[in-house]
This record gives sequence, C-alpha cells and structure tokens, in this order.
Amino acid sequence: MKKFNNLLMGMLVLLGWCCVQDDDFNVPNIATEDPDIPVEKITTFKAMQSLYEQAVNGGNSTVMIEDDVYIEGYVVSSDKGGNFFEELIIQNKTDDSNPDNDPRLGFKIDINQSSLSDTYQFGQRVFVKLQGLTIGETSGVITIGKGNGVEVQQIQASEYRDIVLRTNTIAEIQPKIAEPQELTTADENTLIQLNNMQLNRFERGATFASESFDEFDGFRVLESCDSGVQIIMQTSTFSDFKSLIVPQGNGSMVGIYSRDFRDDFNVMLLNSSSDLNFESAERCDPLEFSCGIASSFGTENLFFEDFESQRNNRPIEGNGWTNYIEVGTEAWEAWSSTATNASLGRSCRFQSASSGDSSNIGWLITPAINLDTQDGETLRFKTSNSRADSSYMEVFYADDWDGTEEGVVAATWQILTDAYVVKDSDAFVEWLPSGNVDLSCLSGTIHIAFKYTGGGQDSFDGVYELDDVSVDYLQ
Repeated sequence: MKKFNNLLMGMLVLLGWCCVQDDDFNVPNIATEDPDIPVEKITTFKAMQSLYEQAVNGGNSTVMIEDDVYIEGYVVSSDKGGNFFEELIIQNKTDDSNPDNDPRLGFKIDINQSSLSDTYQFGQRVFVKLQGLTIGETSGVITIGKGNGVEVQQIQASEYRDIVLRTNTIAEIQPKIAEPQELTTADENTLIQLNNMQLNRFERGATFASESFDEFDGFRVLESCDSGVQIIMQTSTFSDFKSLIVPQGNGSMVGIYSRDFRDDFNVMLLNSSSDLNFESAERCDPLEFSCGIASSFGTENLFFEDFESQRNNRPIEGNGWTNYIEVGTEAWEAWSSTATNASLGRSCRFQSASSGDSSNIGWLITPAINLDTQDGETLRFKTSNSRADSSYMEVFYADDWDGTEEGVVAATWQILTDAYVVKDSDAFVEWLPSGNVDLSCLSGTIHIAFKYTGGGQDSFDGVYELDDVSVDYLQ
C-alpha cells in the first residue's frame, strides 16, 4: 500500500509539472480577448481631470469616483529598467493631434506591485475601471488609486488586473516634441521629446545616479542648445542604468514629464538609458572665463551698488546701469520685503511670474570698468531665489560691448565661471555670496552683466534676487 501511495503521489506531481511549466504558480493566465466595455461607459481623461479640479476648488484634496465608468489610454512608462516603481503612467492619445478639441493628458496609477511591465507593455492600450477609485495628487502630479478621503493610496496586488484591463493592442506612441520652456502642467504624465539637448558642462563625466551624493535619485541638469533653458533629468538609484556615464554630446531625449518626489521642481523620467540619444559630439557651451577665486578683496572700490536708492517695483536705473529687455516685457526691478525670503534692505530682482510672456530674458549691465589703472581687481555680489522653476541666472563679462542696447546680443560675452550664483537646490531663504571672483588677469575696459532667462509659464517663472554688487581693487 505504501508503494502504491508513493507511486500515485509521483504521478500526480508529474501531471502537475506537465500542466504548469513556469516557475510562477501565482501568475494567472491573462485572457487574450479584449475587454468588452460598453461605449456609453467610457469617459475622457479631461472629464476626470475636471472632476478632480472641481473637488479641489471645493476645498477637498481628493475625489472618489462613484459612477461605473472607464477611461481608455496607453501605457507610456516601463519599470523594466528600474526607473519606475509600483506605478503605471498612461496617456489618452498616441500622438499630439487635435490639441484644442481633445487635449493630450496623462495620469499616474499607483499599484502595489512591481514588475508591471511583465503585464503592461509600453504602448499597450488599456481600460481603467474607475468606480470606487480616487483621484488626487502625489508628488505634484494627478494620480489614480484607492483613497481614504484625504490621500491617494495604492491599488493592491490582488485587484489591479481587474481594474487596469489590458487589450491586445500595442500602439506606436509618438512623443510630443517641445522646448523645455513650452511645457506646462498639462504635459505632466505624458511622453515628451526634447531636441538639441545636452548635459550641463559642470556635470560632464557624471553617471545617471551613482555619485556619492545621490540618495534615492540622481538629478542631472540638461539644457537646450536652442534656448539655454534647463530641465532636470531624474534617475532612480535602483535603476539598472544608474552607473552608466551620461552621454557627453548633444541630441534628443524622450521621457515622462513629471515632478520630483517632494514636488519642488520639474523633471524628466526616462524609461531606459537608450531614451537619451546624444549622438552628436558637438556641444553648445558658452565661452568661459576663469581667473580663479582671490583669497581676499581689495580695500578700494571701483563700483558698488546696494540698490538702496532705487524705487520699489520700478526698473533699476541710474548709477551707470543698463537695464536691457532682450525678450518679453519684464525688467530687473527694485524690491524690499520682510517676509520669509527677505531682501537685504532694498534689493534687485527679476521675476517672470504672471508676465504673460512665453519667454523673458533680461540683462542688468554695469557701467564700464577700467582694469588698467589699478591691480588686484575682484567682483563680489550676493544672490537668492524663490523656486527657480527651471529659470536661471548667469554672470558674464565682455570687453567689446559698445554700450548700446542694440549691441548687447552682438557682444562677445563670457561666463564668469568662478562666480557662485544661487541654484534651485539651494534653500530659497538664503542669500549666498558669489566669492571673491578674481578679475586681475583681465585688462582693458569691461562690462559685467547679470542675465536672467525665464518665462511666464508656471514651470519656468522663478524669481532671482541680486544685491551688494562690488568691484574692488588693491591700493
């Protein structure tokens, strides 16, 4: 009897092995037939976005969907490379056609399950059963999941396949081609292509996310060679391409436009390292100049400005300044504040928020400074910002500017690379010194320029502040 039982058990095990020939006994066979969704139950991404905005306007942070409705979309994220975790990004269209009548929108879906790319391929058409789910915001982008009335929570592993219903259609997704400064909140959670981009020159040689200072994510500054506008590339330290060197050349990048985990700034999230196609060896770096940082500054002064004599909220004028608007309608202006981000008495700032301009470029240029009649010249100033939001400030010098507004863009401006200008990652309440920028290896007559680049969009409308500009020399 014992031998018979053992034989029977062996036959059962063999039969089971013949029927189940993969290592994952928990993965069910996924149906090959497309889900049969009644047309009248399919709603739009726009309708769901409006439902959420209505709830926010009513003082709520989330909204639960009570109707038996579905949305139809396409998967544009993949966790195969490890740069996405327990989330799907879906958008409503395969391309950017008919933007006026049918805006291209995307949602994030929070799911308590890894390796989602095993079930949902990039480009896969899916239906999402919305009844009982919650729409809210996580890390600054619209998210669908379960909810508790206050926040969005994850859809559980036991139920997500019954909520996110896949079809047999694998579509070709055409990313929206845009400039960094053109992107808005409407582009979040969608696939974007940025052309003529490069890694910022100060980060050349960096990996995607395996530097000693990278914690959870690596943030690398990319910039447009067309506009100079910068955007952050975010890569998880759990990705399988984190140790690769970011390509040093120039080209295109394709990724999901999003926000960082703390919702402080805009980011691009790649599905894989191959989404960065920097095949051209040519770069568009500006001319740079460096004399180093002087150990001290002189006791005599060639030029000084603390902006105390200026009028608040009026363009900077007098004292030899040229306040030139290259693009847009905004100029450098005086301001004072005792708020959290206080001014240093009266200071100078450039802000493009609410300007209504797609682009703002403003120059604040010193009067002529003769470097031939003394020795040991240095430049000092202080900067602060309020959520730079991809806008940026640079400090240049030129020895061939003719002093006219028409000649500003024609002059040969070189970046003073040793001067420290506040970064978006710096605490916005701080006023940071530039250091004693050594000018002593220059000669002749020069002008120094503070240049702001930004725009009126909320992704590009940061504020930069400037004060205590001083050019000194040794007696």
